[in-house]
Amino acid sequence: MALKLADYKTDVHNDWCPGCGDFGIVNALQMALAEMGIERDKATIFSGIGCSGKTSHFINTYGVHTLHGRVLTFAQGGKLANPDMTVVAVGGDGDGLGIGAGHFVAAGRRNIDMTYIIFDNGVYGLTKGQASPTLKLGEQTKSLPSPNTNSNVNPIGLAVASGFTFVARGYSYDVRHLKDLIIKAVKHKGLSFLDVLQPCPTYNDVNTRDWYAGVDLAKESMERHSRIYKLEDTNFDPTVNYAGEVEVNEKLSQALVKSLEWGDKIPTGIFYQNELVSPFSTRLTDKIPNYLENPPAKQIISNSGLPNTDISKILDSLNV
Repeated sequence: MALKLADYKTDVHNDWCPGCGDFGIVNALQMALAEMGIERDKATIFSGIGCSGKTSHFINTYGVHTLHGRVLTFAQGGKLANPDMTVVAVGGDGDGLGIGAGHFVAAGRRNIDMTYIIFDNGVYGLTKGQASPTLKLGEQTKSLPSPNTNSNVNPIGLAVASGFTFVARGYSYDVRHLKDLIIKAVKHKGLSFLDVLQPCPTYNDVNTRDWYAGVDLAKESMERHSRIYKLEDTNFDPTVNYAGEVEVNEKLSQALVKSLEWGDKIPTGIFYQNELVSPFSTRLTDKIPNYLENPPAKQIISNSGLPNTDISKILDSLNV
């Protein structure tokens, strides 16, 4: 029997703040899983720490609630152990681009076939709104005693530079567009990154839903000129069609340039996609020919408590 959207929802009480953009991301992820028809025992949601860390409790698949900044290490391990599993890692901008920044860069070098989604709101929402790595220099949200003194991390630019082979941005209040991006990210053969702009109604009173919508609250007319636009509505082409260094560099460069747009015009959609880079499973298979047929998840690893399988070659391949 075909699974429905309701089948991917749980009964766990959701205590996110009213109006939080996280709701839209979870809804989009549930919609994407349902539309793709992925069996619930064939998908795992790995989550980090923070408001977004609760995501794995709200989606009715396998879920692993991990450690602060370490969600990518757990998720990559899960995918390597069971390459047939659809793996989606989720976490906040502080979780992934602060304490987890080193793992973010290292993951790009491997190109494991999985998806990483960052809930990007510019603040540490769970711990009273401190500035996160994506808050712009000089901005002052309601819980900061003075303007932010640090320059921000560019998530799209960092992903492109680190080697992610699918790099995109979504907006949490455009759920259907976000759902489509998640489907494309999951179907991509390689490491996918999706930066989702997610207003925090409690602590970020700068980049609000009205701000993204272009509402000028200072004017009685409430003029609206949305800051968000879709790259696919322009002539932007993110796809690498040939493995030549010239085209790859051109696509990387245009993705980086677009990622720097901010303010009156903020692009969403796919910035870069390259399926010509070998995924990590192919690299492992070159060393371990029967890896895909006999991955760790299918092996009997103990017999009466004693180790029964040698996975040293897989572990050796992960050394950096």
